[in-house]
Amino acid sequence: MSEPAAAEDTLTAIRREIERNALRARNGLKYLAGGRFAKTGVTPCELVWQRGKAKLWRYRGEQAPTRHPPVLTYVGLVSRAKVFDLLPGNSFVAKMLAAGFDISVLDWGEPDEADASNTFATYGLDYIPSAVDALLEATGEREVSIIGYCMGACMTLLSVGAGSNVPLRSLVLMAAPIDFTQMGEMMRPIQDGTFDPEDLLDDTGNVPASTMLASFRVRKPTSDLLMYANLWQNLWNDAYVEGFQAMNDWATDHVPLPGAAFREMVSQWMIGNGFMNKTLRVGTRKVDLGRIRCPVLCVIAEKDDIVPLPAATPLPSLLTGAASVETVLLPAGHVNLVMGRPADKVTIPKITEFLSRHGSERQN
Repeated sequence: MSEPAAAEDTLTAIRREIERNALRARNGLKYLAGGRFAKTGVTPCELVWQRGKAKLWRYRGEQAPTRHPPVLTYVGLVSRAKVFDLLPGNSFVAKMLAAGFDISVLDWGEPDEADASNTFATYGLDYIPSAVDALLEATGEREVSIIGYCMGACMTLLSVGAGSNVPLRSLVLMAAPIDFTQMGEMMRPIQDGTFDPEDLLDDTGNVPASTMLASFRVRKPTSDLLMYANLWQNLWNDAYVEGFQAMNDWATDHVPLPGAAFREMVSQWMIGNGFMNKTLRVGTRKVDLGRIRCPVLCVIAEKDDIVPLPAATPLPSLLTGAASVETVLLPAGHVNLVMGRPADKVTIPKITEFLSRHGSERQN
């Protein structure tokens, strides 16, 4: 390269960095001031059902659904359902609508003192079947496909395994923690009895949201440093900042966990390792995963720092009664299953292909 050309390239790089620094300053001040870079949760929806704090939202696309049965999705009790509709152009429900599906989200709401006695029977044998009944009535269908994410996947296993008789066409289970001996050192004090879980409950009888957030941060204490370093590098990029803000808001905005359900998790999931040992109960009912008869897709994130790979991989081997079991291993993290490039390029196409194969087109 000639000296004039090299000098021109250097000047271009300097100008670009000066422009980016100006954008970093603008976006940084806006971010620190609490400014919004993009609206979240903008996909149109309507309330179909409500019980207690739980609400069922049915989403609407520009076109009528072309596939059935309807799809119901939900996350666990400690996270907000807005993860399914975070950003325009990066929304799980919007992409499901675009693929022709009738998609609804079950939002557990934010529990308070009135919900402290809620057990997994409350959710698995009451809320989930009731929400499904309401969805089927609203859509005129007889079956439903369910997508359970993280604890939501475990709740589905409990519900169906305890005989809730939800009419399932197919089932998608994403990032489900199954083997709690593989959930990391954070579980050890509870599992060996050196820590009393009752100490985590607040005056409402629930595990506060701040404790839930702290538990996730303890798993990867340096993640915030790396995250904000990446933000600084990309602060000039409006699209990056939009995605970062939406994702960070969701990841740090947990809800309290009902105390009774927490006690069940501790005794049956963490200490008893009930999924692996087949000792789970929901109320008075024994959980039998052999009751799951429909086709199942297990989606596992290889780089998951919430549900480590060894904790998730045993699930397919437990579904001995399913019509079929497929497994997708993605080189992605926990959240990238529903948002971002991995979700857009792999997760959602895999899910829509699976649901389409085990569903049918609507006859107009």
